[in-house]
Amino acid sequence: MTSQSSTGRRGPQPAGEVGLRQLLESAQAHEANQPQEWGGDSAPTEPLQITPARRATHRAESGARQAPPRRPISGPPAKRLNRTVVKRAGIAVGAVLAAAGIGYAVDLVLSSGEVPRGTIVAGVDVGGLDTDAADAELRAELTPRAERELPLRIGDVQTRLVPGTAGLGVDWDATWARIGGQPLNPVTRLTSLFTTRDVAAVTAVDDAALDRQLTALRVHDRPSVEGTIAFDKARPVAVAPVPGRVLDIAAARAELIDKWIAGAALDLPVHPAPLTVRPEAVEQALRDVAEPAVRAPIVFAGKGASAKLDPEQIATTLSFVPDGQGGLALSVDQNVAVGLLAPQLAPSEIEAKDATFALHGGKPTVVPAVVGDKINWPKTFEQFTALLAAPQERTGQAVYEKIEPKLTTEAAQGLGIVETMGSFTTNGFSGPSGVNIKVVAKKVNGAVVKPGDTFSLNDFTGPRGTAEGYVESGIIDHGRPSTAVGGGISQFATTLYNAAYFAGMEDAGHTEHSYYISRYPAAREATVFDGAIDLRFRNNTPNGVFIEAVTTDSEVTVRLWGTKTLNVESVTGEKSKPTEPTTIKLPKGKDCIASEGAPGFTISDTRIITDRRTGREVSRTTRTVKYDPIPVVKCE
Repeated sequence: MTSQSSTGRRGPQPAGEVGLRQLLESAQAHEANQPQEWGGDSAPTEPLQITPARRATHRAESGARQAPPRRPISGPPAKRLNRTVVKRAGIAVGAVLAAAGIGYAVDLVLSSGEVPRGTIVAGVDVGGLDTDAADAELRAELTPRAERELPLRIGDVQTRLVPGTAGLGVDWDATWARIGGQPLNPVTRLTSLFTTRDVAAVTAVDDAALDRQLTALRVHDRPSVEGTIAFDKARPVAVAPVPGRVLDIAAARAELIDKWIAGAALDLPVHPAPLTVRPEAVEQALRDVAEPAVRAPIVFAGKGASAKLDPEQIATTLSFVPDGQGGLALSVDQNVAVGLLAPQLAPSEIEAKDATFALHGGKPTVVPAVVGDKINWPKTFEQFTALLAAPQERTGQAVYEKIEPKLTTEAAQGLGIVETMGSFTTNGFSGPSGVNIKVVAKKVNGAVVKPGDTFSLNDFTGPRGTAEGYVESGIIDHGRPSTAVGGGISQFATTLYNAAYFAGMEDAGHTEHSYYISRYPAAREATVFDGAIDLRFRNNTPNGVFIEAVTTDSEVTVRLWGTKTLNVESVTGEKSKPTEPTTIKLPKGKDCIASEGAPGFTISDTRIITDRRTGREVSRTTRTVKYDPIPVVKCE
């Protein structure tokens, strides 16, 4: 048998050998036409050599099992390698995602019912806590902040407020709604492991309480000081404005609501207070008004007298105020000017005096009234502004006017004051009381009560203090003896009351002493106290009444003069319902006045008034009085 080369063989070949040969030929053809890509700078490998031994072995294996048909190999080896890498990477990513999903699910389950990680509420770290524990911790930390003083600054003023008092607190429901529950976003859950989330507490506001607090803080507003003109003696000086500030209520409200929970000092916003006077207006007023006003004295000429204001005195009467149009207006204090001018012109004035009565030979006669001649200062001052601007002649004329008396001579003559209507005398007063009785009697003596008018002792005398000549003397204070300035006036009141009683005057109000004083008629006496207890009677006759009050060292007498048309009788009842005194022990000293005490009782007085001419009874009035017992006072 002649052997043939492998390349020339065309006869049938064993199946295994044919398949292997095709594979090798295909590979060799591919390698001959393609560059090698095995990496590096290595040279191509040698072609695969098929030895007889390997072929025999291959045939043996092929005879043992039939090789499956192979799918044709297509594409270069690099693409086959990339597909493998991608496949393996996909498997790895899938594994990671599966693990991450499992971890996410486990984390979500384990954190259920907890505050999201990293959550800080108003500075309190509650992230990862059970919601009940977090709520308890937040309340324990934040609730007391509402009762702590919160420092505030308003401009340059430092003050404080208590948030709870100002109506500020924590709105817990809204705060928890803001905190929220566990996030579902996996990225958020992952980043919460190494980040924090600040949550602001929501403020609950009592609007009325907060408004009251903000209004109270307005006390720290500082109004602007307008530019003006002041005087250094007689020299006018321009005063620069000083801007002020006012609390910005809306902004301050928002600042408190948003930031009180932190407890740190807050700067509350303010607005600049407006200025209304233009700077140039100050200079204009200085030049055109102030400087001319004090360049020379001003004189007012009166009847036989004159009064002068020198430049320094003029300056004390002047001031400047905003005119509402950006300028300054001149203001003159007439009271200050009158106080300087009136004493100088007083000798030129005549005081008006009412007609009165005097007793001559036991009969009242009219003392004529005096018509007054007084300066009308408002009219006089109508010249003042012009005089201030006058360059040289600065003299004005005082304007006088007649002042008619309240009771003219003619009116007094027609009052029918011709005889005594009622009279009463008391005595037994002490030295200090005597001084006070004489002072008040001198004041009341000569008073005239017109028909229908009411006489008030307190109104007529006015204050009864040391400035009016009264001294300290005995009084009744809360049912026991004491002292006070003006003590003893009650004796004059009792004397005046009885004189009016027997003159038939209408009682317009009086008060008896709290306990009985033996020198006064029971149930027919009166007490007074400056500004509190008064004695009043009304002249219910068609004629006038003239009051005469005279004193000696030991007694006081009051007479009412007029026209007597009535007779008055007093009937005093018997004492009844006696009450025993109590004993009071006080420390020795000025405030303790010893007393032996006396029983209390009830008694009445009946006033019977009859017509003097006919004897007909006009009225009958009974007054019942209960006197307290005089306590026994012991000074120990």
